[in-house]
Amino acid sequence: MIDDDGYDAADNSLKCWELAIKCMREKLRSFRREQIGDCTLYLGDCREILPLLPKVDAVVTDPPYGISYQKGTGGKGKHTVRNIEAIAGDTEPFDPTPWLGFDEVILWGANHYASRLPHGRWLAWDKLAGMPEFDSFSDVEFAWRKGRGKDRIFNHLWKGICKESEKGGKERWHPTQKPVALMIWCIEQLPATCRTILDPFMGSGTTGVACVKLGRRFIGIEIEPKYFDIACKRIEEAYRQPDMFVAPPPNPEQLALQVA
Repeated sequence: MIDDDGYDAADNSLKCWELAIKCMREKLRSFRREQIGDCTLYLGDCREILPLLPKVDAVVTDPPYGISYQKGTGGKGKHTVRNIEAIAGDTEPFDPTPWLGFDEVILWGANHYASRLPHGRWLAWDKLAGMPEFDSFSDVEFAWRKGRGKDRIFNHLWKGICKESEKGGKERWHPTQKPVALMIWCIEQLPATCRTILDPFMGSGTTGVACVKLGRRFIGIEIEPKYFDIACKRIEEAYRQPDMFVAPPPNPEQLALQVA
C-alpha cells in the first residue's frame, strides 16, 4: 500500500528483507567452509554461525559438558594418535537452550546438565556390552532426546583398546570421540523425514561420517582448526569407502537461507 507521500510499505519491507539476507550470506561466507559431497563444514563458533544457517531437520551432537574434562594419563595403549588437550568450552556450564527449539534433538552427556533440560527420553550407550568391569572409567554414557517416548540402550564395546568396531584404526582423534556405529544408531532413531542433520560441536566429524554412511545431508561446525581439518579428512575418506548396503545420496541441493 502506497501512502500520500509515495511510501510503499510492502516494497520497503521486501527491500529490508533482501538486505538482511544479503548481509547474512556475506557474514556466513566470512567463515571457512568446506563442501564435501552432501556435507557442509564450517570452522567457527556455532553461536555465531547458527543464526545464519538454513533450516535443518535434527540436531545430533556431543557438546562440551562443562566438566573441565581431563584425559587420564595412565596406559599408553596402541593408539598412534592420541589427544589429551582441553576441550574448547568445557570450563563453563553447558547451556542447552539454543538447541531445544529444533524439532528433533539428541544431546550426549546430558546427565551432566540434566537440570537444565525439559522432560524427554534417554538414550544409553553400554560401553562394556556384557564384559565385566575392568577399569575406573564410566561404563555407560547418556544422551537426552527431545520428546516423549521409549528410553533406549545401545550395547557396543568401546573401552580403551577393546573395540567392537573400527578395530583396525590406531588413531584416537578426539578426547571424547564416539564410535561411528553409535552415531549411526542415533540417527536411525530419528524419523525417516530427517534428511539434514546438524552437529554444532562436530569435533573430529564422527556424526558426519555416520551421515555419509546413511546417505543423509550433514552440516557440521567446529571451533578448533585442528579438529576441523581432521573432520574434513575423515569425511572425505568415508566418501571414498562408501557402504555398499546404503543407497547413494541424491544429487546435492543448494541449501536456501531461510529467515523466520
